[in-house]
Order: sequence, then C-alpha cells, then structure tokens
Amino acid sequence: MRKISALLALAAASLCATAAHAATTNLVKNGDFELTSNGTSKQLNEGTYARADRTYLTDWSSKGYNFVLNGNNIDDTNAATALALWGPNSYSGAGPKNGLGASPTGGNVLAADWDYFPGPVTQQVSGLVPGQAYTLSFSYGAAQQVGFKGDNPVNYWDVSLGNSKQQTASLANVSQGFTGWHQASMTFTATDSSELLSFMAKGSPTGAPPFMLLDGVSLVSAVPEPSTWGMLIGGLGLLGFMARRRKAAVAV
Repeated sequence: MRKISALLALAAASLCATAAHAATTNLVKNGDFELTSNGTSKQLNEGTYARADRTYLTDWSSKGYNFVLNGNNIDDTNAATALALWGPNSYSGAGPKNGLGASPTGGNVLAADWDYFPGPVTQQVSGLVPGQAYTLSFSYGAAQQVGFKGDNPVNYWDVSLGNSKQQTASLANVSQGFTGWHQASMTFTATDSSELLSFMAKGSPTGAPPFMLLDGVSLVSAVPEPSTWGMLIGGLGLLGFMARRRKAAVAV
C-alpha cells in the first residue's frame, strides 16, 4: 500500500510540474540578446539601410539607431564599437562613477536612442493562445552617449503586443548619468496565435543623446493554458480512481 501511495504522489507531482513548466515557458526567442551575427560596429542592421559592418540580432528586427552592446564594456571607449555610454570605464577609467554596468542577467544589452532616428525593435511571437493572458517581464534603464551632456528627465519604453500597448515607468537621468537597472512586468491578452512584440524608446527633451537599455525579455503564460489544466485535472482524477480501486480491492 505504501508503495502505491508513493507512486501516486510521484505521479501527481509530475503532473503539477508539467503544468508549471507550461506556465513558465518563455515564448520570446533570444530575449537576452546573446545571439548575434555579422558586423563589428554593433549597430543593428535594418532592411533598406543594411551595411556589411552592422550587426544582426537573431530573431529580432530593428529600425532606427539601435545597438546591441556587451554589458561588461558598454562604457569602454576603446571597445571596437560605434557607441559607448558614460560610465566608470569611459576614457580609460576617467569616466563618471555613475554605476553603469552589466544588467541583472549579464552579457549583452540592447541600447536604443529615442532622439536620433528612433525606431522600434520587434519580434514576431508565435505559440500564443487567443484570449490567454501573458506576463511580459524585462530589465531596463537609461544612460547617455559618451561625448554628450545634458539632463534627460523623461525616458521610457513604449511596449506593444499586437494592438495592445503599454509603457514602462519613466526614468529621470542626469547629464552623464545612469538610472540604474529597473524591473518591469506587464500583462497582455493575446488576440491571435502570432503577434508582433515591439519595444520603442521614448523620452524628452531632445538634443542630449539618450539611450534606453533593455535586457532579459520574457513572455510567459500568466496561468496554465486550458489544455494543461485539463490534462492536470484528468490525471489527478485517474489517480484518485486508481486509489479507490486499490482500497476496495484491499477491503475485499
């Protein structure tokens, strides 16, 4: 009897784990921006203006003055990129001690200028269930390009999934500053099985080159999908039926 109970408990745990996995599967590909190809400038390529020295960000499309930079040398003016941001390593360690550094997830980060040829970074997300709620989460911050000064009191991301739009809390950044990394969480309800996820940097005033930063993008089901719940409930019901049969057999 103990052996059967243990097996039933193990099976129930397995079903619960399956439901949890379905709810936490990230539908965004390359959400940490680690997968890139081509180019040395790290400025992202875009259709009409594609150039040999520019970089492709796997699974994402870009329009505008957007970059993918390594968080460990994002402020290194000696790095082989077309862009560096104010930070401790600017000009061989002579930059402002503003705390700029790697994101919470480390590695590459996306950097987007909302003032100079702004444009979105997008990904077509598949595997959605119409009517299902999804949680979008990511890390974000604001910084400023090396060589420029001026306060940027308003910096935020416009975010959309399909026709639904939201925006992050606005971050105020001082001249040569960094806002620190912040976490955002938004809930979207899918209206189609495949929808466009878009990030567009926004802010004010113009004239003091700002950059919005982004990393660790994740889109997961807010609750297990109906099919997963059906599997879980059906499996638990079957386990209960087996337990009753076992008990009845022992009683006889």
